[in-house]
Amino acid sequence: MSKIKVLIVDDAALMRKLLTEILSSSSRIEVVGTAADPFIARDKIKQLNPDVITLDVEMPRMDGITFLKNLMRLRPMPVVMISTLTEDGADITLEALASGAIDYIPKPKADFEHSISDYANDIIEKVITAGQVNISKIEKRIKTLGKMKVSPKLSADAVLSSRSGKNVVNTTDKFIAIGASTGGTEAVKEVLMGLPSDVPGIVIAQHIPATFSTSFARRLNETTNLRVREAKNGDQILPGHVYLAPGDKHLIIQRTGAKYICKLNDGPEVNRHKPSVDVLFRSVAQSAGPNAMGIMLTGMGADGAQGMLEMKQAGAYNIAQDENTSVVWGMPGAAVKLGAVDKEFPLDSVANEISKYMVKSSV
Repeated sequence: MSKIKVLIVDDAALMRKLLTEILSSSSRIEVVGTAADPFIARDKIKQLNPDVITLDVEMPRMDGITFLKNLMRLRPMPVVMISTLTEDGADITLEALASGAIDYIPKPKADFEHSISDYANDIIEKVITAGQVNISKIEKRIKTLGKMKVSPKLSADAVLSSRSGKNVVNTTDKFIAIGASTGGTEAVKEVLMGLPSDVPGIVIAQHIPATFSTSFARRLNETTNLRVREAKNGDQILPGHVYLAPGDKHLIIQRTGAKYICKLNDGPEVNRHKPSVDVLFRSVAQSAGPNAMGIMLTGMGADGAQGMLEMKQAGAYNIAQDENTSVVWGMPGAAVKLGAVDKEFPLDSVANEISKYMVKSSV
């Protein structure tokens, strides 16, 4: 198997050094060069023909977003952004994802040199995933819009014990649960933009840092017909409303009488994620059963597949984004292989299927 050739573009010499060391530690990656600004990067892309570039958001002479947009127009390729964990960084990163970037690597604000090494395995995984993305998918998205420290990979049992949701009593209240990761910020936005304002309530677990989720919720609220907010303890799930799991909490759905409410949980990471889709989906299976609809969108890994299977076993109707339109078919693919998915749809058909099913199930 040939190595993934990576070009690192960052104005900070220390960051270029650290990323080179981290990425070079993988037998699947070859760092072919580094560049201190976009103008140097432009020449090196022509000379070195990298498979993936990592791109800093804030750089001299030309900012990362401008360079990204030019790159996607002239030579589309997989790009992983390097972004600071600030609110401004979150807004710029979300713009980068909307402009064609595959993923992002959070840059710590403090104790930079030691903190970045904690993300080593995540950085390697994101770059390898980016290197496997089909270039045509990037173009389609644009047109439509050493020993490393490894955290334990816990299951949803670490937060919520398993039990059957088969005996959940039916109610007239319905709601929708969505899980997503890599490529999900744009996929979620496209789905929500296609839904009417009176759609049943929606809960979302999107893999995203805590400092990013507030900006993401605000963007969704501004670009859709729905009322979108970060979920808070005790929020009742209402029609036309969307509740996004905060970037540092698990979102659990509980039933109170005929109503469903949101509960935030600060338990350990599940499948190395918090929020975890498995935790959300398991809680939906246990609290709602056939009263819920599950949706798995593009994402790296397998988080949510087991929880989606539990939803199906409890009587929920589940759909997944198809492989052709997914930036990464990891999470949807894992759910399909597990037998948790009733039907697959291209991204531009997901909203329509939600509307059709919810109308049908309410009759």
